[in-house]
Amino acid sequence: MYISHRGYINGPDDNLENNPDHISKLLEKNIHVEIDVRYHMGNFYLGHDEPKFKINKQFLTHHNLWCHAKDHMSLEAIKNVNCHYFWHQEDDYTITSEGYIWVYPGKPLIQNSICVLPKKDQDFSMCSGVCTDNISKFIKV
Repeated sequence: MYISHRGYINGPDDNLENNPDHISKLLEKNIHVEIDVRYHMGNFYLGHDEPKFKINKQFLTHHNLWCHAKDHMSLEAIKNVNCHYFWHQEDDYTITSEGYIWVYPGKPLIQNSICVLPKKDQDFSMCSGVCTDNISKFIKV
């Protein structure tokens, strides 16, 4: 399984990062997407460093989304939504709400884990999935 990191296709792109319109297009193509979720003033938003795109909680329930709660308030709110979520900062490993082991970039991989931002020529064959900024290198987008 390949997961688009923040909706990126061919590397980081400010116009695509956590953009719900773009993410919806990827979801329509059955592509998995990791998104940054924030809960602010009673609403959910997408945004890595700040709440940027306001969304409704229904958006978060798509089965191909991997919702990264960005702070403790977001984690508290998202656990009440029927979605696939996780929280981490610089932890080597975290477990998602669906039981996947999410591996921090550069840390040793674990059997059946998710390799996040693989290094060039890294062997991730033992993994269940790869979360990448360059998903177009792995699948047709």
